[in-house]
Amino acid sequence: MGMKESPTAMTTLLPLILRNIIAPFIIYALNCFLFFVHRYQLIETFRGAFLFFLRFVPSSFLHCVLVPPAIKRDKYDSAAQQNDTGIGRALSQILSIVNDIPVSSRKYEVVRCLAERVIEENHNEGVHALRRVNREVLSSAFGRTLNRLEVLVENGNNRPSESGEPDEGWVNRVLWVFLSVFSGSGWMMRGGGEGSGVTAEKLAAELVWLAQRMAACGCVEEAVGKWAPASNLGWLALSAEPRLQASLLKLAAFLLKEAKDMGLDESGGGKMELQRQQVKLKMVQSWLPLLCRASNGTDAPVLSLSERSGLEKLLEETIEELEKEEEQEQVLSLWLHHFTHSPSSDWPNLHACYARWCNASRNQLLLQ
Repeated sequence: MGMKESPTAMTTLLPLILRNIIAPFIIYALNCFLFFVHRYQLIETFRGAFLFFLRFVPSSFLHCVLVPPAIKRDKYDSAAQQNDTGIGRALSQILSIVNDIPVSSRKYEVVRCLAERVIEENHNEGVHALRRVNREVLSSAFGRTLNRLEVLVENGNNRPSESGEPDEGWVNRVLWVFLSVFSGSGWMMRGGGEGSGVTAEKLAAELVWLAQRMAACGCVEEAVGKWAPASNLGWLALSAEPRLQASLLKLAAFLLKEAKDMGLDESGGGKMELQRQQVKLKMVQSWLPLLCRASNGTDAPVLSLSERSGLEKLLEETIEELEKEEEQEQVLSLWLHHFTHSPSSDWPNLHACYARWCNASRNQLLLQ
């Protein structure tokens, strides 16, 4: 019976489909066209069509794809590091405001000086609880600023990937812009403040400032631990503006030195020493390419000749302290690639270190 009635059922369904689905779509399209013809408002036509398209897209897809990267990505800011005390919450608020206020604002220096005063007073009290407040709040602020900087640089970076394929995030960013413009939702302003005058150059300078405060408070290892694995930002920095590169170069040099000295006065056993070696390895792998390729400044050098010479020696010592020959090979191979492909810089010069590694590797082979 069902098979015999199927032609009739199909005959009944087709008009319903035509009336309920196809016809409204055609009417909607015609209305948009007439609106365009009479009003000549092309943007409004696109807006209506775009919002009509959104009705057929699952909300879960929109959330996963179109939530701004500044909200989705939080890999450097650990909630466990936030200090839940009165003075801790106050310092967190001050440092967050420093992040959000443009440098051009007359309140910027006022708030930053206030932050420095609170940090210094906490440290000078000599009380472990207050120094712990500084450690945890500064660590969280450094991670949050580093996270925002990477997102901002990545969103502003439109060059192709090394494989020659387009940047995998470009579709998401285009759709995000469309949603922000056509739907009037204001997502861009809620996505981390990037539309409010906060620039990558400002955030990089604040990272330098935060790292210096952390070093003064004796907790710079927190900054080193977050900066060392930031290889994606290190790669993005290779094509950044010279002024941004200058701040990143200064911070990389500063934290490389701090990583070299890290833990000299502490006894943590073999496991702790192994962790320090891995941090140093990540630090060199993430930021050696920028040292080779970045501009040292035009108006004034970022690093003086003595600083560059000292950092060169520090890099050699760090590489030779790596216990595994394979790790030394990875770092020196990375240096050779970027050093030879840098058209404007002959620094850092690690030829002597490379020659020593070649001799050691040759001798090891002869002994087998």
